[in-house]
Amino acid sequence: MRIGGRPLVEYVAVGAALLCVVFSAAPAFLKNLRASRMVEPMERLRYMAERATALAAGRPVESAYPDSAPLTPSVVPRGELVTDPPGTWDHPTWRLLGFHFEEPHAYSYAFESNNAADRSSFRALAHGDLDGDGNLSTFVVTGESTRNDAPSIGAVAMHREVE
Repeated sequence: MRIGGRPLVEYVAVGAALLCVVFSAAPAFLKNLRASRMVEPMERLRYMAERATALAAGRPVESAYPDSAPLTPSVVPRGELVTDPPGTWDHPTWRLLGFHFEEPHAYSYAFESNNAADRSSFRALAHGDLDGDGNLSTFVVTGESTRNDAPSIGAVAMHREVE
């Protein structure tokens, strides 16, 4: 059988070759897409930790870190990027850390601090629901300041980074 002067087999072969290319590229594309969604919480938590540590370096241990800040925005985005209304990041701790978003983002953030006489610590968290199924991805970074050592930052930990 011929279509447009060419054998049908030729069209089938070209179509099969195109499908092979698409199916072989799809896993790499999905992997890169997931990786790009991990960039936001990794970079933002690292920024928050560095700012908190810089503040702690100039303060007494018992008041090293800013007060805790609630999950912001309070509702974790579900499968979409959100743009925050004005005032979302006005909590004193967010302002002290210089932490806010001007562009759409996929995660909510919290800062938890525990200041004490001999050791102070913080936990910064990012929660996201990238596919909107109610299961959260969570990223956490911690830091501490003690009387005997300079403030330090731990590694970023991931829980369910790919939902």
